[in-house]
Formats: sequence, C-alpha cells, structure tokens
Amino acid sequence: MSGPAPPTVTAEGPLPDRPYDIAVVGAGVVGCAIARRLARHPRLSVALIEARNDVGQGTSKANTAILHTGFDAVPGTLEARLVREGSARLAAYAAESGIPVEPVGALLVAWDEEQLAALPRLAEKAEANSYHDARPLSGAELYAREPHLGPGALGALHIPGESIICPWTTTLAYATQAVRAGVHLHLNATVEQATWDGGHHLHTSRGALRARYLVNAAGLGADTLDRRLGRDDFTVTPRRGQLLVFDKFARPLVRHILLPVPTALGKGVLVAPTVYGNVLLGPTAEDLDDKRATGTTADGIATLRERGRRILPALIEEEVTAVYAGLRAATGQEDYRIAAHPERSYVTVGGIRSTGLTASLAIAEHVTALLAATGLDPGPERDLDPVRMPNLGEAFPRPYQRPGPIAADPAYGTLVCHCERVSLGEIRDALAAPVPPRDLDGLRRRTRARAGRCQGFYCGAAVRELFERQGRGERA
Repeated sequence: MSGPAPPTVTAEGPLPDRPYDIAVVGAGVVGCAIARRLARHPRLSVALIEARNDVGQGTSKANTAILHTGFDAVPGTLEARLVREGSARLAAYAAESGIPVEPVGALLVAWDEEQLAALPRLAEKAEANSYHDARPLSGAELYAREPHLGPGALGALHIPGESIICPWTTTLAYATQAVRAGVHLHLNATVEQATWDGGHHLHTSRGALRARYLVNAAGLGADTLDRRLGRDDFTVTPRRGQLLVFDKFARPLVRHILLPVPTALGKGVLVAPTVYGNVLLGPTAEDLDDKRATGTTADGIATLRERGRRILPALIEEEVTAVYAGLRAATGQEDYRIAAHPERSYVTVGGIRSTGLTASLAIAEHVTALLAATGLDPGPERDLDPVRMPNLGEAFPRPYQRPGPIAADPAYGTLVCHCERVSLGEIRDALAAPVPPRDLDGLRRRTRARAGRCQGFYCGAAVRELFERQGRGERA
C-alpha cells in the first residue's frame, strides 16, 4: 500500500527523496510562470525551489508594476519579442484570473530641446517594435492631459497601451495554478552547490534534490548558479531602485504613467499610479556589489524628492506611505540572457530586468521550447484549471463593497485593516490558500493588510493574532 501523497508546498524539513523530471530554481514571477507552463504536461514531475519563505520575494515584489507594451525595447532583441508577446498574454490572463490591471497609458515627457528632439526617434523605435499607437503631443496637449505637471515641459510621446498591474497577485496566481496542477513548491531551500553526473544534484539548505533537467531562474543569483554548473557567460550586477509610495490622497494628481526620456542606466525616475490607489515615485538606478542591499538611503530619497518636485510639484507635499527598494539583475547587455545548454540538460533564464513581469508568460513558453530542444519529451498537454485571485485593485469592487458575499458570509463585511479596507474574510481566505503566507509581509502582499497610511499601527495586533491563530490550527 502506498503512503500519503507528499505535500505540494513545503517550507521546512528535508526535501523529498525522489527524482524530479525538472527542477526550476527561483520562484519569482518568471520561475513561477515557467513552473505553471510545465504543469500543463501531466507526465512531468516538477519541483519549484525558492531560497526565501515565499514566492515573489526578490525583484518581483519591488518593481514599478507596469504592464509594458515594449515600445522602447531594443528592436530585434529577444526581450523585445517576448515583451510584445507577453504583454498580450498577461493582459488576457489577468482578465481571466482577476488580476487587477488599469490601462492608464503613459506619457514620455520631454523637459528640454534635446529630449524633445529624441521623441521622433522613440516613436520610430516603437514602430520597429510593432507598436503603432504612439503619437506626439504638444506642450498644450500634454498639460491638458496632466494639469498638475511641473512647469517647463515641452511636449510628450503618448503611449496609450501602457498599463499598471498588481505584481504580487500575478506571481501568486502562477504559483497557485502550478501547485494545484501538481508542482511541488519547496521554500526556504537555498541552493548551496550543484553537481552534474548525467543528472542534476542540487545541494540545498534543506538537503539534496535530484532532477533530470534544470531551469536556472535564480534572478540575482543566476550567474552564481551558472558557474556552479560549469558556465561563465555573464555577471549579474545588482542595480538598486529606491521608490517612494505616496498616500491615496495623491492619486488625483496624476492620470498617466509619467516617463522620462530613457538613459543608458534605464528608464529613469517616473511617476505612476498604482492599482492599489497610491502613487509611485522612482526608481533610482544604483549599481552595487551587494546582492542583498535592498535598504533605502537618505541620499536616494532626497534624489527622488528632487526629481519628483520637477515632475509633479504637488506630489511632494503629500504624505509618504512607504519607502522601499528593489534590485534588478543588470548584466551589461540590453537583452535577456536566456540560453539552453544541452550538454548539461538545463536552461539559463538570466538578466531578466523590470520587463520580466510583462514578458513572464512568453518567457515560460520560450523556455519550454528550449527544454524540448535539449531532449526533454514533455508528453501530452492539458489545459489547467482556471484560477480566480482575490481582487486587490482599488478601481474594482472590493469584498467590503459587495452585498452578495457579505450576505453569504458576514466576515467579508467585517473590516480588520481600515486604511486598506481589508476584511476578516479576505485574511481568512489568504491564510487557507494553496500557497499561504509564511509571515505578516506575505499576508500583506495577499490582502493589503498593514499596507496603508498607518502601516499597521492600528490593525497590526489584530492581523498578527489572526495569523498566529491559523498557525495554531485555529480558524481565523
């Protein structure tokens, strides 16, 4: 008689003593998308391995949350193609899965004659990337669209297809669908060494794991894992981006994503609304040596406030709700570093920058094809059961606003976090989900509890009690 089936999500104890067909290292938005795509092949056994205690804990949780059109990618690159394909795929998936998206459009703002002269070239670049809706705006047209813009802007390029999206829910949706389809998610499993003898042997902080094929989606650690597997093709330089999050009272100040004319270091400091009803200012672009340096600095904040005062002066007078920083994987090349290594039965998915969220589903499709080209026989394919995620978007009806769910279960009308209007029912559902939070920050990313103006000052104790009760096996 066979024993009980192994759990599909683990965060402690030894890893299963069984070989997998494929191990995906890194449970960011790209790694989770790849695992989800591989789950469509029921004959494959797939392990998704993550060093931290939750999915989406690296670059995926600390980005500008933009669903890009790819208008300004380098034409002809793999990134340009995958962002273009991924944008359409993710927009459709978000609509199906309940991931909040707002098509606010973007304005590429020119502040001097040199930047104004660059706009036609950027429009040509958009055309080369098969984006045909970009159009120039005069200064008068620009200020009619954005009346709170600082003085001195000369014109803009309007990119109506750019949208804002929830990055937390996207990553979690991929992981949830993958786990429901049989992928084993192993958290708190840092890969410390990797060896190859016709199969992959990963030595992790939770023990050994074996797999026939490997996908290296380790983000900032992709170059390190590659070297352990005998490759030395690129080096990841962590590029820190610090951001300020302004209170919801600032939201009426901006209608579009306000972009600067890009530089060699990136797209520069932008102002953008978020799907949660806030306004973002950032990011900085600081090349560092430490891949763990996600702290903010006084100089970084001062720089953002100075840039923001020019872009949207009234914004700087508003309350700042949060400050955070994320690290992007810069590799010195304006393209993704995705490559198959048939001699070692693995695929590297490196150099995935801020566009990785947009491109994630297309990257997953591309990587699956590369695995097949290395010799993997994935077997028959199936459709996955759809997933419907909790809505975190401010522009959509939240549970506390919906009479039907409240009538069926009053917990959805009982607010716990008043700043973000998070109900007891939402917290309870998150704690009982297939990929539950492992700490209060994980719960915040699933519900927005403790993410508001008071940052948990009023609701923190109640939220912690609900979390701890769930840990004790009690109903929230």
